[in-house]
Amino acid sequence: MGLTSKKVLLLAVLVAVALFILTVWLWPRLSKGNWRTVLGRIGLLLATQLSLFASIGLFANNSFGFYASWADLFGQEQDPGVVTNYQTGPNGTKLQMLGTERISVENGSRPKAAGRIDKVLIRGEHSKIASPAFVYLPPQYFQKKYANTKFPAALVLTGYPGTAEALYKKLHFPQTQHDLLKQHKMRPTVLVMMRPTVAPPRDTECVDIPNGPQTETFFTKDLRTDIAEHYRIGREAKSWGVMGDSTGGYCALKMTMRHPEAYSTAVALSGAYKAPLDATTGDLFDGNRQLERENNLLWRQRNKPAPPVNLLVTTSKQGEANYHQTLRFIQQTKSPTRISSIILDSGGHNFNTWRREIPSALEWIGNHLKA
Repeated sequence: MGLTSKKVLLLAVLVAVALFILTVWLWPRLSKGNWRTVLGRIGLLLATQLSLFASIGLFANNSFGFYASWADLFGQEQDPGVVTNYQTGPNGTKLQMLGTERISVENGSRPKAAGRIDKVLIRGEHSKIASPAFVYLPPQYFQKKYANTKFPAALVLTGYPGTAEALYKKLHFPQTQHDLLKQHKMRPTVLVMMRPTVAPPRDTECVDIPNGPQTETFFTKDLRTDIAEHYRIGREAKSWGVMGDSTGGYCALKMTMRHPEAYSTAVALSGAYKAPLDATTGDLFDGNRQLERENNLLWRQRNKPAPPVNLLVTTSKQGEANYHQTLRFIQQTKSPTRISSIILDSGGHNFNTWRREIPSALEWIGNHLKA
């Protein structure tokens, strides 16, 4: 049974309840003062506490999508990482179809009414990275009226470690767009949903790491080319945006500011403004201080020309650690960059907060992109 299986969660809860009942029932028998009864009490308390923590941990993981599998949890991720040997071009394909997912809306099995989620494997010609993605095609993509229409696209990124499935199972990006389209609040937009961890288990922070994974190249060159070759999507920057939460939010801002030729629009939900350097990232910049500064977004605003892009940042006055830096980022933004914000009175760094922000943010990005 998988880590996110409801059966695993139910089993953990049942074990916790059973151990609690057993502890209450056996406690009078273990009230004596000899060493056997003392060890018995310690054992029962320890087992009950561990089962309770396991239940809470599994519930939190199912709710927030931190880890997708046992291998992911224990740092043994088996998803495709760096790939160096494959064909591309006329005699090969850079995007492989892996299957389809039904979207959980009314008439979800009918693409013309609900759209469709394709699971694909993107292979990067320049970065030599391969990574899976979920591509949501809106209902209009399958309708006769739009048969010859090219669509805008938004890359949607999770935080780290995160799971791509959480973007449509927990954060409901396709379902939200489906509702907005019915209300005529945004243009139909293809969503390319991924985790930023394309070289697991390392947190690359969407950086081209010297002598390491070329993550920024994968997202700004390979992904856009491969997706546009396979689907009816515009190739110019005005047709492409990127949106993410937490680490994905930092990636969205950074890639748009550094590569306005690739992305014209970015949304950062609770995003940071520079990459952390810790055990999960390693040395992202190989000691190159200039490269580190250029990936610091507040430094870029002060020292680099402002690109002609659209940016939306979100934070909360209470509950978010990035509140003051977000205000600083807004104040430092210079023309021709255009800045917008969503600032909540309160809200933590979690799915519940982002679900409150996604409808307005998705409407905003959808109406800034053009095919």
